Amino acid sequence: MTTPAQTDSTEAKAPTTVVLTDVAAQKVKALIEQEGRHDLRLRVAVQPGGCSGLRYQLFFDERSLDGDVVSDFGGVEVVVDRMSAPYLTGATIDFADRIDAQGFTIDNPNAGSSCACGDSFS
Repeated sequence: MTTPAQTDSTEAKAPTTVVLTDVAAQKVKALIEQEGRHDLRLRVAVQPGGCSGLRYQLFFDERSLDGDVVSDFGGVEVVVDRMSAPYLTGATIDFADRIDAQGFTIDNPNAGSSCACGDSFS
């Protein structure tokens, strides 16, 4: 028998990195079901780029990387790599389907500024 400290998992369970709203979780779940794969998780990352310096990336991924932070929202796993985690702590991911906004949105308290399109931040 192993204790939690003795497991070989390289993933950290930390529900405070990002928050996925119920609406966004339902949309992610529906998109994964459309793909017909149950091994996919939503990976959220921050990469250099965009007009403000950093850009969000959201994509489905089956991989587990060393240091991943994994949070579960109603059966939907959200994965953040260890380099992106400090930039995303406290961020809320939502899904909007309105005239003024469509798609996934990220409300990030760590963003000092963002560009007009909302795709990048600093």
